[in-house]
Amino acid sequence: MTEAVRVLIADDQALLRGSFRVLVDSTPGMAAVGEAGDGATAVRLARELRPDVVLMDLRMPVMDGIAATRQICADGALSGVRVLALTMFDMDEYVYPALQAGASGFLLKDASPTELVQGIRVIAAGESVLAPTVTRRLIANFSRPPAAPTPAPRLVGLTPREQEVLVLIANGLSNAEIGERLVISLPTVKTHVSSLLAKLRARDRAQLVIIAYESGLAEPGMPG
Repeated sequence: MTEAVRVLIADDQALLRGSFRVLVDSTPGMAAVGEAGDGATAVRLARELRPDVVLMDLRMPVMDGIAATRQICADGALSGVRVLALTMFDMDEYVYPALQAGASGFLLKDASPTELVQGIRVIAAGESVLAPTVTRRLIANFSRPPAAPTPAPRLVGLTPREQEVLVLIANGLSNAEIGERLVISLPTVKTHVSSLLAKLRARDRAQLVIIAYESGLAEPGMPG
């Protein structure tokens, strides 16, 4: 029998925490293991409970969700813990910094129960939850182009094909769409993605998006 996905819920609104907990506990294969009303408590409980996924509200007292995400993702002992950021608005200025801090993706708080459950499952499986159009808007607003046009040092070891794949990931394409665009098989795409994660020391696909834009390889407005 597959172990249940263990979820820690961090939100400063008790009513929302309760609603999320009911949803998680009523979903087969999931279990809420704790609740936190602020970022500092979320970090402490993440260390104590070692959940698979933390639902992280970005706007909380004591310590906000960005700082809490950064501490969790920087802790080597919590390498198996993934953060799914929650925000009220798709243009929340906290979302991009949360991805930089290590969040594996984000969802709006008004997402449907089905979307939230699917998001938790995807994050727990080591993938990322990113709304491509929203992500591009966030990056366009909050990223800055590199001062020099030369390639970033961290991209030097990438093959031309890997760079192509990285740009398409940054533009929100799925593995299947990348395969169609480059006329390569799905297993080959997955191999390239795995290589990118290893070479760039990225936790997941969300971090690849950040790296692609911050390095200047991808730019807001580039065609997908």
